[in-house]
Amino acid sequence: MFEAWTKPELLKRWWAPKSSGLALISCQADVRVGGRYRFEFSHAGAEPFAFFGSYLEVLPHSRLVWTNDETGDPAVTTVTFEEQGGKTLLVMHERYPSRAALDGVIAAMEGGLRETFEQLAELLVTLGSPIHPAAG
Repeated sequence: MFEAWTKPELLKRWWAPKSSGLALISCQADVRVGGRYRFEFSHAGAEPFAFFGSYLEVLPHSRLVWTNDETGDPAVTTVTFEEQGGKTLLVMHERYPSRAALDGVIAAMEGGLRETFEQLAELLVTLGSPIHPAAG
């Protein structure tokens, strides 16, 4: 599971919700403390846009923490991976600097995030990995 979050060739296979019409056209990830990432997306009829930031914590197969710097109010995302009975429990937390920053993304995340995690689960099945996702 950790590799699906850290290898660009795997991130491209699940990160953008397919039903949204988004395409992840470029994926760069230097997954180390202080390393940077940049994911560029395209959407029919619109200019490409990017999500980018830096990694604050990288504990292989255990925890990733990164900033989301594309807005003036950066958020921080934490993802933990915990083995439980031969499966991986995934827990994701996002911390926003203000209620306004959270409100700006909440509607987009509700449907898109669920679909994105479903795509991750499908990828893990094709890779032969046990899954047990949970959000927190």
